Amino acid sequence: MRIGIDARMYSAEFTGIGRYVYELIRQLAELDKKNEYVIFMNRPEFDTFEPPNKRFSKVLVNAKHYTLKEQLVYLRILKKAKLDLMHFTHFNAPILYRKPSVVTIHDLTLSFYPGKKMNSAFYRAAYNIVLKAAVNHSKEVIAVSENTKQDLIEVVGYPSSKIEVIYEGVCEQFGPRVNKEQVEHVRRKYGISKDFLLYTGVWRGHKNLVNLIKAFAMLREGPEGFDLSLVITGEEDPYYPEVKRTVGELGLEHHVIYTGMVPENELVALYQSAKIYVFPSLYEGFGLPPLEAMRCGTPVVASKTSCIPEICGEHNALFFDPYDPEDIANNVRKVLLDPTLQAEMRECGLKHSLKFSWEKMAKETLEVYENVLESKK
Repeated sequence: MRIGIDARMYSAEFTGIGRYVYELIRQLAELDKKNEYVIFMNRPEFDTFEPPNKRFSKVLVNAKHYTLKEQLVYLRILKKAKLDLMHFTHFNAPILYRKPSVVTIHDLTLSFYPGKKMNSAFYRAAYNIVLKAAVNHSKEVIAVSENTKQDLIEVVGYPSSKIEVIYEGVCEQFGPRVNKEQVEHVRRKYGISKDFLLYTGVWRGHKNLVNLIKAFAMLREGPEGFDLSLVITGEEDPYYPEVKRTVGELGLEHHVIYTGMVPENELVALYQSAKIYVFPSLYEGFGLPPLEAMRCGTPVVASKTSCIPEICGEHNALFFDPYDPEDIANNVRKVLLDPTLQAEMRECGLKHSLKFSWEKMAKETLEVYENVLESKK
């Protein structure tokens, strides 16, 4: 059969959906020996992508999300491709595409936390139309967590029986094997001289960085007077100046380290050398960073909201109320003061993270393809 994959978000940066698409293509090239795949891409990724074998071909789309070109030009390209099945790896799809399709829903963040970017009435309407069309026109929906499945049922009213939950994976690069030279190089590069708490990710409002910073201040000012740094990765977002403003208001300028975007090998070193990985997010569709931290042998303290307890596992992390900085601080404090608990969390977290693999994700996704194609016969 001829299967299309929307790879317009394919990314060499390996973040979020870009990583998902990259791993899906990479794993399918190894697993599937019979089907043909057409990979739809934008530039510049189209120019550098090399089809992994003769069963894979690439097609240039060059249509950004939420554009007229996505709805008209991409639609024409898809029809011309004569596919047996199309996999939209994100809900952005031409609303008039009616041939058999599968769609992956990674999260419904914009339904619950629309944020400050592209938040006009027009954008909100476009989001809802495109989301509902992609889901309702698909033969099967892949949700990346049970929580996302329930969100889909609530927001879109999609039937539970047509939603398949397929977890994402953790890359092989992440692991507890510490390269001391690399760790020291990364610490020097970013000026990290003390024990530190780590946050990785974007700076959007639902990531809840302000409450993390407030909790960090409480840890430094508390009776124990923890002499720690807080390391925050990701690019500064001009839409969310409250992050750095809070740091300044609390007098933490010399204790909070901003790394910007971090290459993957350096990210592994940061995970491995962090005292605790803290994940204060208010909402996630899957929440990959805590699993990456666990795979690197780092204790995880995280929000008890959305899918996070589901993905982290009840006994592998400590969970806090993300709306309460004092609760965040208390749970981090509990881990900092208890070396035995730290050791238990490292061991349990590592074992738990090994349950999540990109190969397993691709196998289960291939089964969805085959079920849909079989039902066409």
